[in-house]
Amino acid sequence: MKKVGLTGGIGSGKSTVARMLADEGFVVVDADQIAREIMEPGSPVLEEVAEVFGADLIGEDGQLDRAELARRAFASKESTERLNGITHPAIRAESERRFAAAEQAGEQAVIYDMPLLVDLGLHTTMDLTVVVGVDVDERVRRLVDKRGLDVADARARVAQQVDDSTRLAAADVVIDNNGPLDALAPQVAALVEKIKDL
Repeated sequence: MKKVGLTGGIGSGKSTVARMLADEGFVVVDADQIAREIMEPGSPVLEEVAEVFGADLIGEDGQLDRAELARRAFASKESTERLNGITHPAIRAESERRFAAAEQAGEQAVIYDMPLLVDLGLHTTMDLTVVVGVDVDERVRRLVDKRGLDVADARARVAQQVDDSTRLAAADVVIDNNGPLDALAPQVAALVEKIKDL
């Protein structure tokens, strides 16, 4: 089974590309979704996060205040690394479990939707690395318009990730998502053919 790593900076539209690939019938292993699942109420990962970043992050219903955790975790590189040190091993273990399940089910290829694929050096374990590229200013605008972040917070989150030139240098395929949504379809169609040929 081939592993296709799909990545892009925050606000790049990587999730849109992942949905389009899922619509083409590919199994998508979504690292962000796994990250949410490992923080469910009562999980050991959530307990460790609360220990490090503050018990007040957990509401009376046991749910994590994700927005406040993000604010604290992205405040500095050190705090981001501290959070990653807690969550990444659990995300990696669950991702591997899902890869194995897809292989057992006879899938020819699996898409690994992973924002930090290049940051963590995981692109070296993929058969194909796909980067969704969008200019930084456009990504910031989308984060402000679509996610309601203020400009400073949006820029801080972009700055916490590996720079675009490093991410693009790791790409086997670059999807340009600076334009309108309908410009994605032909690029994704070409990518589908490339994956089938792996």
